[in-house]
Amino acid sequence: MTNLPLEAAEILDPIERLAVTYASVSARPAWEALLFFQRRLAESARPGREPLMIQLRLSWWRDRLAEPATAWPKGEPVLARLRSWAGETQALIGLVDGWEARIVGEDGGAELARAEIAAYVALGRLVGERDLASVTSVASSFGDPSASMPRLSKAMRPLSILHAIAAREARGGDRAPLADFLTIVRIGLLGR
Repeated sequence: MTNLPLEAAEILDPIERLAVTYASVSARPAWEALLFFQRRLAESARPGREPLMIQLRLSWWRDRLAEPATAWPKGEPVLARLRSWAGETQALIGLVDGWEARIVGEDGGAELARAEIAAYVALGRLVGERDLASVTSVASSFGDPSASMPRLSKAMRPLSILHAIAAREARGGDRAPLADFLTIVRIGLLGR
């Protein structure tokens, strides 16, 4: 397992942490940064908060990501991790905009879904993925139990794992830790 700081380890769920271990070593920092960022945005926009307060929190992220990484606050652990996303911060800003649209808009989460697809494709570019069409395919059908899943490279293997777990949950039933674990190991080792 990579050396996640305690704060990151507490934010990522066990499935995400395990999925990241199946990525190539060079891809793990970018994966951890994206998952950590997604969790932080979800926390900022959690139900029960005032929409105006959510917008202010999201605006802070948008403003920081629009700045050069050298101007980012040094003590923010998510921003420290997102430095590995240099050149692809526009996809991260898209995630912020997607969360805002979900909270204050009436698009039903469509903009957030598009932003998540774009973020996975940007991640693919960051880690040197050659088959971005397959990344787009898997990200576009995320959680769809009927979708056929192309084999992704080791760098993008966590996406296949997370897709498979989401698809299993979409089929219904309670979460089964042993079944999740076996699915993760199978896809992590074999790619399918």
